[in-house]
Amino acid sequence: MATPFRWGIISTGYIAGCFFKDILHDPKTRGVHDVTHKVTAVGSRTVASAQEFIKKYAPDDDSIKAYGTYQEVFDDSNVDVVYIGTPHTVHYESALAAIKSGKHVLCEKPVTTNAAELRSLLAAAKEHNVFFMEAMWTRFQPLALEVKRIAEEGGLGRPVVLHADLSGDFDVQNIPTSHRILDPQLGGGALLDLGPYPLVWAIIALYENPANNKARPSTITGNMLKTPLTGVDSSTVFTLSFTPTETSSLAAQAILSCSITLNAPEPGVTIRFERGTITINPPIYSPRSFKVTYLNKGTAVGDKTVTEGTLTRTFEYVGKGWHFQADEVARCVRDGKTESEIWGHDKSLLEMDIFDEVG
Repeated sequence: MATPFRWGIISTGYIAGCFFKDILHDPKTRGVHDVTHKVTAVGSRTVASAQEFIKKYAPDDDSIKAYGTYQEVFDDSNVDVVYIGTPHTVHYESALAAIKSGKHVLCEKPVTTNAAELRSLLAAAKEHNVFFMEAMWTRFQPLALEVKRIAEEGGLGRPVVLHADLSGDFDVQNIPTSHRILDPQLGGGALLDLGPYPLVWAIIALYENPANNKARPSTITGNMLKTPLTGVDSSTVFTLSFTPTETSSLAAQAILSCSITLNAPEPGVTIRFERGTITINPPIYSPRSFKVTYLNKGTAVGDKTVTEGTLTRTFEYVGKGWHFQADEVARCVRDGKTESEIWGHDKSLLEMDIFDEVG
């Protein structure tokens, strides 16, 4: 029987609640038998807030400690790893404190507000020999793994153009300017809040493609439409171009967008290949279905012939999908790793460098 992996949760907001609820599900319901999870501590600005959070998500577990400061969680010897779900403008200070206390860290996205902060955190994690990962939960979901497998098996050829958008209508004209999506002091705006999700699909389909050989985009462009309410970006469009080099043979582009004033489009992601297309239905942060359209009747790929037609895949599992990343963290820490091979530091650095360039 696997030893429970002990989590401390920082913040009692909505996303932290989603994570808490998901990791309470029995891992066997998703076919996982080598790791289990246990929340042992919750930190908030007050003990009462932490207690209320625990009561909401684990009312029958009186072993979870409630703390009125984050540092008390970092100092708790019964915590193996800290999940940081605070607003992203305080990710850096929270993660740095956890690292300096010797804790492994899973930090919500965007992992920091700029690349300089992330490089500082990675240096600290290396110095203290702890695991550190951005909580890019989409990358670990079964659908993303299957899309990647099909994209790279050869039947579709190489990817050429990717379109991805995550938008959400926050009704910005009728919410207070102190709302996190509008407040510059809380890192408001579309790019930092929503931008990681269209970008993760570009990283999966283009950056991770074997033909790219981990080459960074040769060109990054972007443009922001800012709201006069607070000056944060209400809509942002950015593009990535991958051009062949001495070590990379991929020629492809990504056109990515996000908005806080529109509803999400359908499909949310379209990946166009030389011999077909993959379309992914929204929400693109946790999609449950995608379609593959093959356009190469009679083309031989390896030992099989791919015909024209479509393939639709739908995924069902207990929970919302936050727990798959937790399984990865537990395995990495168990195996003595300081970063994930699936979502390594290079990808978070690429993300933040892109956001710095676009912003």
